[in-house]
Amino acid sequence: MTRLHAVAATAADTRSAIDTLDAQLSVTADDIRMVFAFYGCDHDDHALHSYLQRRFPRAAVIGGTSSGGFITDRGFMDERSIGLLLLDDAEGDFGVAAAPLGADPAQTAEDLLQQALTNCGCVGELPELIWVYQVPGHEEAVIAGLRRVVGDRCPIIGGSSADNDVSGQWRQLGPGGPMRAGLVVGVLFPSSPVGYAFQGGYEPAGPSGIVTGIGFQPAGDSGIVTGSVGREILTIDGAPAAAVYNRWVDSLLDARLESGGTILADSTLHPLAVDAGRIDGVTHYLLIHPESVTAAGTLRTFCGLEVGARVYAMKGDRQRLIDRAGRVVEQAGKALTDGGAQVAGGLVVYCGGCKMAVGADITRVASAVAQAIGNAPFIGCFTFGEQGHLIDRNVHGNLMISAITFGR
Repeated sequence: MTRLHAVAATAADTRSAIDTLDAQLSVTADDIRMVFAFYGCDHDDHALHSYLQRRFPRAAVIGGTSSGGFITDRGFMDERSIGLLLLDDAEGDFGVAAAPLGADPAQTAEDLLQQALTNCGCVGELPELIWVYQVPGHEEAVIAGLRRVVGDRCPIIGGSSADNDVSGQWRQLGPGGPMRAGLVVGVLFPSSPVGYAFQGGYEPAGPSGIVTGIGFQPAGDSGIVTGSVGREILTIDGAPAAAVYNRWVDSLLDARLESGGTILADSTLHPLAVDAGRIDGVTHYLLIHPESVTAAGTLRTFCGLEVGARVYAMKGDRQRLIDRAGRVVEQAGKALTDGGAQVAGGLVVYCGGCKMAVGADITRVASAVAQAIGNAPFIGCFTFGEQGHLIDRNVHGNLMISAITFGR
């Protein structure tokens, strides 16, 4: 039987926070087989890693920094906090592997998946789910590498590590300690069933257009290479992408079009999306967060697009973003309860941009999740990219919510 335990502590000093965490724990170390760890980017994660190694020597550890805190069944914990979700499942198998992402993220992902399976003695087996935490920037390639092995036969769920202000202080935590540009892959074979869901909290605003030009910015000094897939939209319907998007959002970006600049805050409630398919006649959308406009009139995003894709203007509001998290968790839990299982707890990935948009109402998001999960233990991180299983396919999106529920 699977049991979950969530603990959290708030202190500016990392060792004080760890001491407070440890004082809350009444579990037997050997019973804990997996640990999800999330914390503010100012904490000393080398000290946290050393503690977790000593305290839970048999556990697979995965996690990293979360934007501005996280949520648990106790409520919202701010950026000074450290939180742990502990899986107690002696009959299950859990493995983790981690490495720098490197020059070939897809190959790194494939190699780490095989290593994680080896680490838990499950070579050649299909996990119940794969959980990832990674540096932002190459999420599509990571999913492509994992899909080489498992396709879409099991969900790939997780998030892109985040910091408080998009300044690049995000880190990932794996069995070898913290990394700044890495990928952590976990494989889960729990003894009880799991449920999962992946959604966004936005609806179509009306306009749409075809991506007719894409720019790809490679690492290094080789300049911009024009291609068919990338994260910079050059043109929509043959017109400069930034101007088209500005028209769709009622000239919200007039002041930015001439010189360019970051538009994260402006675009959070006005993302783009692609059609991900339909369930029972209802269209589901994969969201794309515009990150900046350039002086050349292009639009940079946090998600890859390809030439020929139709992009839709979307709209959202604070109340929808507050309510949606609970509904996603409720959907993930329903997958268990419909099968006769009870919910032991869960894990939530909530977009860091959405968290910033709801502001102080993040406490209401925590309450909505707690109610939806029946006040069972959970932890929810705030990320700069979300991965999940949508319409029978593993995908990366922005401004999304992923949820996993564990049965008992």
